[in-house]
Amino acid sequence: MDWLSAIILGIIQGLSEFLPVSSSGHLELGRGLLGIEVSGSSGLLFTVTVHAATALATVVVFYKDIVSVVQGLIKGHEEDRRFAGSILVSMIPAAFVGLLFEDAIEGLFEDSTLLVGAMLIITGLLLLMADRAKKTHKKVSVADAFAVGIAQAIAILPGISRSGATISTSVLLGIDREHAARFSFLMVVPLIMGKIILDVADLASNPGSSSEPLLPLFVGFAAAFVTGLWACRAMIRLVKRAKLKYFAYYCFAVGTVASVWTVLS
Repeated sequence: MDWLSAIILGIIQGLSEFLPVSSSGHLELGRGLLGIEVSGSSGLLFTVTVHAATALATVVVFYKDIVSVVQGLIKGHEEDRRFAGSILVSMIPAAFVGLLFEDAIEGLFEDSTLLVGAMLIITGLLLLMADRAKKTHKKVSVADAFAVGIAQAIAILPGISRSGATISTSVLLGIDREHAARFSFLMVVPLIMGKIILDVADLASNPGSSSEPLLPLFVGFAAAFVTGLWACRAMIRLVKRAKLKYFAYYCFAVGTVASVWTVLS
């Protein structure tokens, strides 16, 4: 992969990881439309790199929240223990699906443009429903966390936005909008870190199988990190102001174009 392609894919990852438009779906569409070939161990290494960048962006944005929770757990604060417990509960569905159905999930990403288009339309419907929700005032309970975790597991499908699905589910459950956005971004950090560790272990078990040069990895990481910082902060403001409908319209448009283009091509 050349450095320009790496920057494009890094920007797509950084923006779409936090904005509710599906990072996996947009990466697949970007690769297909731009004719960018990313496959095998080289493709895995690049994917790990840009996901590490957006995970780091999340940690930077929510650094104070993370430190507060850790300090609260050490000191035994009830509210921090409850929040950390909700994060752990929310991880269960996605971890279960990811570990048991990894091969089947990877198969969904092969020639998946039509599936991406259809799932983007579903993402748009979720965002539209959440944008119109009125009662959003409560904090995340354990039951809510599990329900949001199920939404995160469903978002493994290419084209279903993880942030869109989890934030929309939270808002529809009556959770405060800003709290929903923060919970959505924090709940995925342990999963991303775990997936990165597994992928790195997979790469380490096949030394020499990847010949990806360092420059594309570096610029891809930088592009994903910088755009991720902006997108994460912007998304919190947009959710708080109930501006999800514009992303819904975008998902409808892109999903329709992708579906029609696949059928006619």
